Amino acid sequence: MLIRSISGLRGTIGEDDNGLSAEVVARYAASFAQYHDFKGTIAVGYDGRLGGALFYEVCRQTLAMCGCDVLALGVVPTPTVQMAVELGAEVVGGICITASHNPSEWNGMKFVAQTGLFLDAEENRTLWDIVDTGKPQPVPVVEFGDILDARDLVDDHIQAVLDIPFVDREKIASRNFRVVLDCVNASGSLIHPRLLHSLGVADVVELSCDASGIFPHRPEPIPENLTSLKEAILREKADLGIVVDPDADRLVMIMENGEPFIEENTIALCAEHVLKHSPKGQTVVVNLSTTRAIEDIATNYDARVIRTPVGEINVAKKMRDVGAIIGGEGSGGVILPSVHLGRDSLVGVALALSALAEFGGPISQKRKELPQYEIVKSKIALTNAEQVNSVLSDLSNKFAGKAKSINREDGIRFDFDNSWLQARASNTEPIIRIIAEAPTTEEAKSLIAACNS
Repeated sequence: MLIRSISGLRGTIGEDDNGLSAEVVARYAASFAQYHDFKGTIAVGYDGRLGGALFYEVCRQTLAMCGCDVLALGVVPTPTVQMAVELGAEVVGGICITASHNPSEWNGMKFVAQTGLFLDAEENRTLWDIVDTGKPQPVPVVEFGDILDARDLVDDHIQAVLDIPFVDREKIASRNFRVVLDCVNASGSLIHPRLLHSLGVADVVELSCDASGIFPHRPEPIPENLTSLKEAILREKADLGIVVDPDADRLVMIMENGEPFIEENTIALCAEHVLKHSPKGQTVVVNLSTTRAIEDIATNYDARVIRTPVGEINVAKKMRDVGAIIGGEGSGGVILPSVHLGRDSLVGVALALSALAEFGGPISQKRKELPQYEIVKSKIALTNAEQVNSVLSDLSNKFAGKAKSINREDGIRFDFDNSWLQARASNTEPIIRIIAEAPTTEEAKSLIAACNS
């Protein structure tokens, strides 16, 4: 099965004729070269999962044979590829061989524009049209591109994070943090231990950091997949646990008591820390499905919050357009434009540890000091796509008179005095996703229940 979306291409490997294969990777790589008129330098990296090295080789060889020079990054986080594109004067685009948090039988390709942002919807349509109809022009051997070893660019990525003005390495070192790190044996395995030591973390307990590509558990960083991390935190008496997905753009933290910090709190913690150390009047950008704690925090620092439809590209483009100081998503994605315009778990780790070092107490206590909200998620099954408008219209009739404001940029979102409800069609399944947030789980559940009454 192959899936094309705003997130690029993903597919299962070796199960059927319609899955991801070397031929598919070569075709998409050649089409990306054609998208760039068969010239310029393209950065390529992969997330380390099994089979990724072969797809990486196919990709970079195909690009070179199409006339493009290749920055060969090797096993790196997706944000490292984005940085290489955004900061490289001669780099016109990038390809990440990754299936993000999908299981090991999946792989895929994320495509990066010259800006360092992922291709947006229109740019993706242009690329898909080339894939479906294009015929790459043969390039004479003398015009083949060069493949350049760029594996040392991880050093630049680490240094860029260390140079963040909101990161205080002395305070981090003074806390003598003991951290358990789970990188699911993927791209974070090579870079995150180095970053943590460089930040001054006293003791890093590496769990699943051998870069073998063999996932020790399902790679999506959700609580039910992190039991071994919880056990290690308690066994090692660690201050916190850090886990990243295979391409290391999302950060998830587990508290010293083994309980989840919750990803929504990650962006809240980082935003609070940055705003606290910045002049007043800043702008924060998050998507419409992210916690309203962001508004509470922004109010404390005379900052404004702008919300966008779900999707990293939507958040990043808006951040660029309005000059936001920080932004991201409630899934553990932190974006700091001073480093680059993309979700970056390394940035999240550095900001979070600085915030915790400054706080001085355990991470569980810091969580209690953040604005307290509970999010509940549900879904409405559909039998056909035409039902979407009907369902959203029904919800509008139920809540319009009660809501303080209504946003229709991504499905429909109703904001109330201290809670909100959003309904949006899934990009991948025949369902409408329902999200509610309120001060208590019971209040959030009551909003969900009202959708079905």
